[in-house]
Amino acid sequence: MGSGAAAGSVRTRYLVYFQYLGTDFNGVAAVRGAQRAIGVQNYLEEAAERLNSVVPVKLTISSRTDAGVHALSNAAHLDVQRRSGQPPFSPEVLAKALNTHLRHPAIRVLQAFRVPSDFHARYSATSRTYLYRLATGCPQPDQLSVFEQNRCWALRADLDVAAMQEAAQHLLGTHDFSAFQSAGSPTTSSVRTLRRASVSPDLPSPFVLPQESRRLRFWSLEFESQSFLYRQVRRMTAVLVAVGLGALTPAQVKMILESRDPLGRHQTRVAPAHGLFLKSVLYGGHGDLATGNPAWAQWDYQPDDFSPETRGPKAGGLE
Repeated sequence: MGSGAAAGSVRTRYLVYFQYLGTDFNGVAAVRGAQRAIGVQNYLEEAAERLNSVVPVKLTISSRTDAGVHALSNAAHLDVQRRSGQPPFSPEVLAKALNTHLRHPAIRVLQAFRVPSDFHARYSATSRTYLYRLATGCPQPDQLSVFEQNRCWALRADLDVAAMQEAAQHLLGTHDFSAFQSAGSPTTSSVRTLRRASVSPDLPSPFVLPQESRRLRFWSLEFESQSFLYRQVRRMTAVLVAVGLGALTPAQVKMILESRDPLGRHQTRVAPAHGLFLKSVLYGGHGDLATGNPAWAQWDYQPDDFSPETRGPKAGGLE
């Protein structure tokens, strides 16, 4: 484990689930250096500094999201190495401490689990699900409730949802999704397996006034795969919306997919970031908040684990 301050100390790895509204961030990944833009990871790591780990805490994010994209539940792993003789934080205390020291109100830690030292938040994930929200019957974006702005893509016209559902079927299965990949993807292979692609009515928004609810309708698109290419979901969404608006046919979606051409004439279509949510990340069929705890979660909460160094802000620390 090293010498000096690290001698005799124990390093513990945690899986942390967190959510955020992406409006104020330059994506989830940390922005390093003197740039003014900032990522969700910057705030999480700043909060993690207050854990007084012997080794600085760095988060490894499961799923990178672009500027403006939201997450109902993203995930990351981190290592905390406490001083010699101090027991590891329980998962509950770790989550409480991170939330205590988070400086941005649009980020919240949901839950934490202890995981094996070789667990990897990105590579161990077996499933990721994205949700894209649409609002139809909105002539101008500023006619959408302020509570829904930056949380859905507002469209003027109604959608042919049956045609969208038919088109979505062409995307299911294992394909080379090059035609739905934006430049800048770090991956070497464009082959992915899309397990689910659904288009369905969403519940009426509780934030829309009664007189507006007669013209406004909300829709949800959901996509599930082990992993996605860069902007794949936003580009698939844009093409399905084009089908719903009558600009493309379901058969043309199949042709776009089979073209494997990321620069094709239909591929300038990219749905706005603000309608996209990372909904869940699963590990071995376990671990998502909706499906229960992972088999390897260790619940070892001790009331006195919430030690003075993590109870609250110190002078010059977090507010």
